Amino acid sequence: MSTMADTPKADRGEWEGLLDRLTKEHEGRHITIELLDPEYGDQHEAERLPFAYAAYDPRDDVVIVAVGGNSPRYPVVLRHMIWHPRDVDVAPDGAFRVVEQDGTTTLVSFFAEPAP
Repeated sequence: MSTMADTPKADRGEWEGLLDRLTKEHEGRHITIELLDPEYGDQHEAERLPFAYAAYDPRDDVVIVAVGGNSPRYPVVLRHMIWHPRDVDVAPDGAFRVVEQDGTTTLVSFFAEPAP
């Protein structure tokens, strides 16, 4: 994953378009979703699952990262929701980070090739 610290944060008004472009460029690639929680520690939410989409809903103020739902092997779409995010930034390789108000951070990393 690229160094996220060197990546400028996108303005809130850009989140919707940024995540739509990211979806078009990376749909179907395998991803890992990691949750870095200051209270509960680091957790893997999904590991090497096919990326379905990422979206920002400004009405509900939520970022949604979805995996699966695109093949018989992964027939169900699973959604990870980040409510009231304060920051969204995307690295040049497509990896992205979403930071919640309390500092909890969701990291999404892409793999070059799908898992066998």
